[in-house]
Amino acid sequence: MTELTLPIIGYMHSPYKEKFGIPRQPNLVQVESYIEMTGPYNDLLAFEGIEEFSHLWLVWQFHDNKNQQSQQFRPQVRPPRLGGNKKIGVFATRSMYRPAPIGLSVVKLNRVEKVGKNVRVYVAGSDLLDGTPIIDIKPYIQYSDSVIDAQSGYAQDEPSRKTVIWSDEAEQQKQQLLLDGKISMQTIQELEAVLSLDPRPAYQEDEERIYGMKFADLDVKFKIGDNKVKIQEL
Repeated sequence: MTELTLPIIGYMHSPYKEKFGIPRQPNLVQVESYIEMTGPYNDLLAFEGIEEFSHLWLVWQFHDNKNQQSQQFRPQVRPPRLGGNKKIGVFATRSMYRPAPIGLSVVKLNRVEKVGKNVRVYVAGSDLLDGTPIIDIKPYIQYSDSVIDAQSGYAQDEPSRKTVIWSDEAEQQKQQLLLDGKISMQTIQELEAVLSLDPRPAYQEDEERIYGMKFADLDVKFKIGDNKVKIQEL
């Protein structure tokens, strides 16, 4: 079997500290994150002209799949969008369990900055776990990359969103964290947007279960019922 070795040009720094809760597609939540470039790729000359593009393609590695290398090829998977019950071909999905653990995401380019000796590429709309290795960055070309009448099978429509509410205890915690300067209102807004997408596994419908999710510096506890997500505590 022929194998391909690819360089890692940088690492993603994002508020998604664990896989649970990450939006299942890019650009569903405009969370800001940044790529810290590694040498020799942390050269601003490599980004000359990139500011003329509004969006970028990120090519990256699914690096946190447990036992990925020891698993045999699985020709079918269960997409969460189909309720986690129906099997379809792996090449008809964006499942992380695939022959080559490589992901592809379109993100909005915010800016490129030199921070000390490092180059950072700030983006919005990423669906990448904190620490994700980046393999390549390419400009998004609107006239060729956007197919207006494309058909997207079972994922044709954007997922519905739930209303996010706060318990009295969580509201008090939020206000204190904001007052102490430990979190920003932007972080709160991003958290609410992430939770509105209902991060539960497709097969889980227990309305009394309390879920936990790490987001930025927060350890969030919440319940989901009807069309609401209730944050219990931070």
